Amino acid sequence: MSTPALLEIFRSSGALLEGHFKLTSGLHSNTYFQCAKVLQYPEYLTEICRNIASFFSGLKVDTVISPAVGGIVVGTEVGRQLGVKTIFAERKNGEMALRRGFSVSPGDKVLVVEDVITTGGSVAEVIGVVTKAEAEIVGVGSVVDRSNGTVTLAEKQFSLLTLEVKNYEPHNCPLCDQNVPIDIPGSRTFQTS
Repeated sequence: MSTPALLEIFRSSGALLEGHFKLTSGLHSNTYFQCAKVLQYPEYLTEICRNIASFFSGLKVDTVISPAVGGIVVGTEVGRQLGVKTIFAERKNGEMALRRGFSVSPGDKVLVVEDVITTGGSVAEVIGVVTKAEAEIVGVGSVVDRSNGTVTLAEKQFSLLTLEVKNYEPHNCPLCDQNVPIDIPGSRTFQTS
């Protein structure tokens, strides 16, 4: 799947947004990828996840884990295509944790799958949960890497769409300076302002 074709899918499904956004990382940006709007269509979900699963198909993977909420759909489909258990980590008292009876065992080979990586903070937290359980990270896959490949989270890492998107520290944001209204679409807040 080529970058132009994937970007067109994001645009046509209303998943590539332009404006002024506060990202989950706390950074501001003029571009937001709402992967859920693409992944709601089975044909896109299947094809996008097929590309991610294919990249990791030569590895031994026992479990696919994703950070909630954004990574759950893509992680579940990648796990389905690989034929392995799929789970997710979610926040409890502000920290990423395994809940709902989910677990990984020492020595398990675990693939982390996320929808969008900007700074990699959520994925890094999930990696911490997995390594604390003495399981092994075999790779990190994502639909979009907004860092243009500068964020390295695992030795084996793959993103279907890798590009550089402008991000700004809140105190140095030209969109704030221009008084452009800010939208907060991330899954940690579930609100806009």
